[in-house]
Amino acid sequence: MSDYRALYRKWRPETFDGVCGQDAIIDILKYEVANNKLSHAYLFCGSRGTGKTSCAKILAKAVNCLDPQDGNPCCKCSACRSIEQGISTDVIEMDAASNNGVDNVRDMKDEIAFTPAELKYRVYIIDEVHMMSGAAFNALLKTLEEPPSYVLFILATTEYNKLPTTIVSRCQRFDFRRISTDAILKRLNQISEHEGIDLGEDGARVIARVSRGVMRDAVSLLELCAGSRRKIDADLVFSVVGSGNRDSAYGVIEAVMASNYSAIYSLVDDVVMNSGDLSVFWQEIIDSYRDIMVVKNSPKAKDYLDLTDAEYMRLSKLAEGITSARLSYHVSVLETAF
Repeated sequence: MSDYRALYRKWRPETFDGVCGQDAIIDILKYEVANNKLSHAYLFCGSRGTGKTSCAKILAKAVNCLDPQDGNPCCKCSACRSIEQGISTDVIEMDAASNNGVDNVRDMKDEIAFTPAELKYRVYIIDEVHMMSGAAFNALLKTLEEPPSYVLFILATTEYNKLPTTIVSRCQRFDFRRISTDAILKRLNQISEHEGIDLGEDGARVIARVSRGVMRDAVSLLELCAGSRRKIDADLVFSVVGSGNRDSAYGVIEAVMASNYSAIYSLVDDVVMNSGDLSVFWQEIIDSYRDIMVVKNSPKAKDYLDLTDAEYMRLSKLAEGITSARLSYHVSVLETAF
């Protein structure tokens, strides 16, 4: 049996210090662990791939670690190893998408009556908790408010707005934001250097942009591109993703400005014949117009936009060739038609 692991699993952080882009949350969790000021229930909110489940597992290790290091788990003791390997009976991971009924909560309440078998805390990690039924939430309320001292709840959700306020009020809430481009770039370069992947600067930036703040997607796309066994540049990333290449979008905008209808039809035909999604292509045109507007109105546009040097130069030329009034009109027409 192969022991190969996907890069996003191999590079999943094992300590709080390894988590990218969530510094404020990490500082608080480390402080609480180091000073034994733990809440009985945590609520991790945010979009997918931003570190919620990773932090939940790290927190489960940290509170049970036999030799914690400034709030971080040591990852060497028997408690850390058993949790990391998924063999500890005291750390229970539940997927609320498939275990969302009142019977599942009642079973959990029966288990809570018993002290942990081997660890200091019994930790329940409930992922996608917003998918629990109303009856299940009601059954969970009392236990969540006053659990035994040896029980810790960590709830994770991508849809905070679907949670009852009675559940939210009983938890310490943390909002995980999308990870910045700079943080993703730093991580991609770190992984590439360690794994021997030839990652170009433009390729890394395009991967970061296409992933839209989701570290897991960025690392998975890096691994997919690395399968080509050649230098990962912007063109390679675009060819692997199958969308996201702005060249055609810029070409359409240039053709519109020049009233070159033949070029417009040709570019759209190329997108269709290459199995491109026209709705995605339309969104790329809208995004490109947005970027032109930023470039036209801000001298620091490059600091705000995830663009390669070539893309920025091309947008600058487009911005010079259109008035602000015409630019606003084009954007309003596109948004109305989308």
